[in-house]
Amino acid sequence: KINTDDAIKDTVARNSTLPEELRRMQYLLTDKTGTLTQNDMIFTKLSLESVQYSYENTSEMARIVKKQCDKTSGPMKDVEDRIKADLAANNGVLPKRRKMFRRDKEMILRDMITALCLCHNVTPIIEEGEKIYQASSPDEVALVKIAESMEMKLLERDQTSMSIQNASGKVEKYAILANFPFSSETKRMGIILRHEETKRTIFYLKGADAIMKNRVPEVQRGFLLDECENLAREGLRTLVITQKYLSEKEYSDWAKLYEEANAELRGREAAVRKVVDQLENDMEFLGITGVEDKLQEEVCPTLESLRNAGINVWMLTGDKIETATCIAISAGLKSQQQSMYFMKDLVDPLTIQNELTEFNTRMNCVLIIDGETLKHALKHHQKMFFNVACKAPAVVCCRCSPTQKAQVTECIKLYTGKKTLSIGDGGNDVGMIQAADVGVGIVGKEGKQAALAADFSIMQFRYINRLLLWHGRLAYKRSAVMSQFVIHRGFVISVIQFLFTCLFYFVALPIYNGWLMLGYTTVYTMFPVFCLIFDQDVDVASALKYPPLYKTLQKGRELSLKTFCIWVWKSIYQGLIIMVLGMWIFDSSFLNIVTITFTSLILAELLNTYSEISTLNVAMLVSQVGTFFAYLFTITAMNEYINVRYITWEFWPKIIFITLLSWLPLHIMKLLIRRWDPSEHEKIMKRVRSRRL
Repeated sequence: KINTDDAIKDTVARNSTLPEELRRMQYLLTDKTGTLTQNDMIFTKLSLESVQYSYENTSEMARIVKKQCDKTSGPMKDVEDRIKADLAANNGVLPKRRKMFRRDKEMILRDMITALCLCHNVTPIIEEGEKIYQASSPDEVALVKIAESMEMKLLERDQTSMSIQNASGKVEKYAILANFPFSSETKRMGIILRHEETKRTIFYLKGADAIMKNRVPEVQRGFLLDECENLAREGLRTLVITQKYLSEKEYSDWAKLYEEANAELRGREAAVRKVVDQLENDMEFLGITGVEDKLQEEVCPTLESLRNAGINVWMLTGDKIETATCIAISAGLKSQQQSMYFMKDLVDPLTIQNELTEFNTRMNCVLIIDGETLKHALKHHQKMFFNVACKAPAVVCCRCSPTQKAQVTECIKLYTGKKTLSIGDGGNDVGMIQAADVGVGIVGKEGKQAALAADFSIMQFRYINRLLLWHGRLAYKRSAVMSQFVIHRGFVISVIQFLFTCLFYFVALPIYNGWLMLGYTTVYTMFPVFCLIFDQDVDVASALKYPPLYKTLQKGRELSLKTFCIWVWKSIYQGLIIMVLGMWIFDSSFLNIVTITFTSLILAELLNTYSEISTLNVAMLVSQVGTFFAYLFTITAMNEYINVRYITWEFWPKIIFITLLSWLPLHIMKLLIRRWDPSEHEKIMKRVRSRRL
């Protein structure tokens, strides 16, 4: 049903043993980018230290970039001239700390757009006559397209070189000397290029503000942090862009250390990281990009519906607090009546404990915590944190690493004992997805890594609503009824066999032999029981419109010790009535006990299936009638088991009486209980029907 549901097209259930588990979810842990949002980056703002540009200023920026490209070949011409002058004045020796000088803001803009066009891992390819970009992240492609909108175009790239066409239409070629890809640990990406025409060596570095703030001059850090915070408040994703001019001596000295670090047999990764860190100082701050990532379709109603279904939502994201807060508000994680409580940049265990104690006194308050605070909270006050946080209506964890996402998931399971569902779209969400009881992967722009690692893969976040509230609920209800019915079907035979053995002096003989047992477990009862999977206690529209219907299943009352005992009682009662009444009413027919009891048993089982369905459907009706006539047809070929000559017109009224006495009291009792002590589901549907009237 899940794979063929057109309303959630292309959804795939990769684990066939888990659909029933979908009804028990009480915690939903979701990524932000690509999960709640579309992962479709739209350029909104570009902030330099001296000026800010918006999307509306694209044509103006393109004009400035073209003007500067006409003037000079390649970026950083003024910086090179200044450094060469300093070298000449100091006998070829550069000071350890570079002196800052004021650059023309138009030249900075040109360098900024050039950096967007060069500092990435994007490869352009031609497919069916159209150029497309391949990259590990859509963020990279978005930045390249920003540069392209200002006529700085990426033409080609391989492992050793890169070519771009600048705004003047001139092709610039660059040699790739070193490349440092982005990772969730470093949270930055760098590349060393050499401009082939001018032989300038330039190191570009971009990354999150929390990482980049310590790599730019101290006088620029205040602006960097303030501007990133302002852009994040607008819900924009920010990225800090920097560059550094390297003289031939600087590069050659560094390259030697880099080669030595790569040659290390032990601790190579740490040695390489140390050498790269030496290069990442005194970076020239260029600017900050602000891109908007729009919410996916129907995210707000989906999250609201899940909360009404009794599911707590946690958002685990790598974005900074301000951006995550904006998305949490716009996505509806925080309602208008709720307040927010921030835990940010806390490292002292006592301070964290006091903050958690304070938050515990707040009512109807959303907790927003950053990665650094979360790290120390999990280290020093893990149990306290989850005991407190799990009481919040929603939790937003910012600057989360993939390891932290998986750890949070595991801890929720450990300290609450409740079922968790994790949903994400990227490779950094795989740990979280696999740590949860049920993992859901979204097929998005970051590939299928998350989808292939998950139990279910979907195309859009809104599909999770139907997956849980409809398919999860339906799978559980059907499985609960069918599994208990199958247990009853076997146990009632055991009761009849026990009574038969007792009545006939404990002779070790089976009451039903050979083909009768085979027919009972297959032809005579299989199809009616199997048709229980077509039953629907509510339609799909009601299940989605009234999420509390899902909440009623989280207590597991449809399949519990109580329901098991009820089915055991049914089996004992029906087996006792069929056997005892069969012996009493047909007192002169001891030798025909098989014919009497087996016929009553088949009819009782057919009526039992009717008691368990909510709405009679065609499949159920056909299976019931078809099974009865199949029984009448097949017994004519079983003369050694069934005495067909004994089945007369006098036989049927007595059989019907036995069958009704074994089935009708149980059915009437069920109807009375449903009327006078209805379940939560029945109470909800009763209120729904009364509103409709």
